[in-house]
Amino acid sequence: MRTRLTDLAEQAGVSTATVSRVLNGKPGVSSQARQAVLAALDVLGYERPEKLRTRPAGLVGLVVPELSNPVFPAMAQAMESMLTQRGFTPLLCAQQPGGTTEDQYVEILLDHDVAGILFVSGLHADTQASVERYHALRGRGLPIVLVNGRAEAVDAPSIATDDSVAIELSVRHLVALGHRRIGLAIGPERFVPAARKRRAFAEQLRAQLGVEDAAPHVNTTLFTVEGGATAAHELIDSGHTAIICGSDLMALGAIRAARSRGLRVPEDVSVVGFDDSPLIGFTDPPLTTVRQPVQAMGQAAVSALMAEINGTPTSRTELLFHPELIVRGSTSSAPASPGGPA
Repeated sequence: MRTRLTDLAEQAGVSTATVSRVLNGKPGVSSQARQAVLAALDVLGYERPEKLRTRPAGLVGLVVPELSNPVFPAMAQAMESMLTQRGFTPLLCAQQPGGTTEDQYVEILLDHDVAGILFVSGLHADTQASVERYHALRGRGLPIVLVNGRAEAVDAPSIATDDSVAIELSVRHLVALGHRRIGLAIGPERFVPAARKRRAFAEQLRAQLGVEDAAPHVNTTLFTVEGGATAAHELIDSGHTAIICGSDLMALGAIRAARSRGLRVPEDVSVVGFDDSPLIGFTDPPLTTVRQPVQAMGQAAVSALMAEINGTPTSRTELLFHPELIVRGSTSSAPASPGGPA
């Protein structure tokens, strides 16, 4: 027991006396400290004592588009942790090509009588998809929250990263490094985040470089490593010395493409990602990227859903979170070139 108390106290960052009080169900411990001890039990592989096992307040659906992009598991983990702290059991629904669809998952969640659903980058982010599915859920009185993708007519809280700020930060960084031929590798424009980034990119090229037509500097592809590589080949062929990508996976593809042509990153081509996915700082070179505030967004989404479940409607004005540019090793000064601005 002494060893366990010491290990738990060190992991949780509290005293052994606090750990003892939590394990024995005694009062006088803050909710934050109690949660830290419970987390330490889970991390270290200890089984929670019977008295610490609370009955779940209900089920909440968490629908994400995939798990292959590391940002989605990170966001799901943040939301799952916060839901658990509030006594709810999250049901993770991850899609994959040819597998269970979002609508099919929703039917399963309804069969399980969930208290609400969190949608992350779902069909609400696709401007070509019908929003009637969400109207139907709201018509049943089911609370929902939409993350990263605005569906104007849906009566639900909406949370997103500010894509305009993300692009502005990226372009300003590259212009400050002397780049004048800057390209954008982005996913299909029918997706709200992609459309927003594309519009912001055109505005920033015009404002910072005097480029009136951004179209030659944008390559539309898929949000994958392969998509990023394909876009990079075309942008490099057209003389771009820097590439801003719509995701970290695309950025890794862009780096792969540059190297396959014998080019160095960042000496010959600079690459900027988006997301700051887990472990992305350990790539070769470490990736300069725009960080989505995953923890803050997850907390806001869960808090909004909890308010809706408790009968306290929240604002329908989209809540935009300010991203942060994380400068690492994949960007540097523009290579010497006789060419000027595009």
